Amino acid sequence: MQPIIEVVATYFVENFGCRAAQADGAAIERQLLERGMARAGSSGEAEVVVLNTCTVTAAADRDVRSTIRRIHRENPDTKIVVTGCYAQRAPREIAALAGVSVVVGNSHKHAVADYAVPLTANGGFVPLGQLGPSVEPNVIIGDIFAHTELMAAPVFDGVDASEKTRPNLKVQDGCNNRCSFCIIPFVRGRSRSLPLDHVILEAGALVARGYREVVLSGINLGRWGRELTPRSSFTSLLRALLRNTSVEKLRISSVEPMDWNDEVIELVALSPRIAKHAHLPLQSGSDKILRAMHRKYRPWHYADRVERIRRAMPDAAIGADVMVGFPGETDDEFEQTRALIERLPFTYLHVFTYSSRPGTPSAQMPEPVPVQAARERNRVLRELAAHKKREFMRSFVGRELPALTLTESDRGFTEALSDNFLKVFVEGSHRANLFATVQVQCLEGDALRGNLVKVT
Repeated sequence: MQPIIEVVATYFVENFGCRAAQADGAAIERQLLERGMARAGSSGEAEVVVLNTCTVTAAADRDVRSTIRRIHRENPDTKIVVTGCYAQRAPREIAALAGVSVVVGNSHKHAVADYAVPLTANGGFVPLGQLGPSVEPNVIIGDIFAHTELMAAPVFDGVDASEKTRPNLKVQDGCNNRCSFCIIPFVRGRSRSLPLDHVILEAGALVARGYREVVLSGINLGRWGRELTPRSSFTSLLRALLRNTSVEKLRISSVEPMDWNDEVIELVALSPRIAKHAHLPLQSGSDKILRAMHRKYRPWHYADRVERIRRAMPDAAIGADVMVGFPGETDDEFEQTRALIERLPFTYLHVFTYSSRPGTPSAQMPEPVPVQAARERNRVLRELAAHKKREFMRSFVGRELPALTLTESDRGFTEALSDNFLKVFVEGSHRANLFATVQVQCLEGDALRGNLVKVT
């Protein structure tokens, strides 16, 4: 008698875009595993592939379409489920692509497993119309502004299970701002927060599994708690995590400039359990451009926040997102941005070139910046950022830095990340997830190199 071999349906989730999207993808994986599916090693080995998409730029859209074509070309039998921000913005455009089985907007991303499992050979067949508002045979989309779900699961740094560190915990989604260039509110909906008891539960579970640094993230993280009943605040969230969990290190991801109020700055500066790291989106140093962008601060407001952070935390990492090539941006307005960046104590920048998004106010604005001019402005800011980062890193040569070990290399060193967000190569082989004090010896390329002094 031949043994009965159970064939388990396989899936593969591929994420595009930001850390919040990665957290959504991790939650989708959790759902599929709970439904009895097994994770394949690659998209080419999976029965069902879920593409969790981004649409923040035209290039992000192109990456998704290219991936769909590749998967379908390599294995026409693969069932492709497309979800995420691009799926919410242009579902019919995606559904028309060969190989796409189902498109699930962000409005129904929390139920992706309900649409993916029936596509498998042993998942049984359920007509899509019985599962949700299918406006077309394979398009499930709803009003994103009526969406109240907040799905997320921790996302980890690290290559394999032994090196997974720094889990990213998404505690907020959506955005109530209406920046004229940004499509995100229209594909993620209104701001909503993970209730405090759920945040504490997730953070506590991570601590119980041995993780030592947790990164808090969201689409508009500083707005956490504003719509909860009773109303709460980001500072209250930080204090509750410090009080009710034993997380050894909290790191705050991007927070809007005016949400870096004096209370948040003081708490981050004084708590040894919060990483000395502040990321404040800038976008432009021109008052006129900031107004056209519908940003809620002026250059002098922004400069004041950064200077307060630097006074409170002399060694902190301070980073920003900056956009060049916004419609109507003149040479003089770009120079205002460059001069402000040069003056402020940034330690790194994320520089982006403006990308027109259909449906946003800026897409209709006149005076587009020539492509070549935008590229040159991007180059100028990247070079300025690289210089400021090198000077900041050089200031730590000969000093000791606290850091968390990440991955071991076969080249005789271990990569670590300092409390103030610097890459450090530690001499010797050390396991991941150790808090270490590193004596910095030199600056080498884009990283510091040093010796391990103490481990905790």
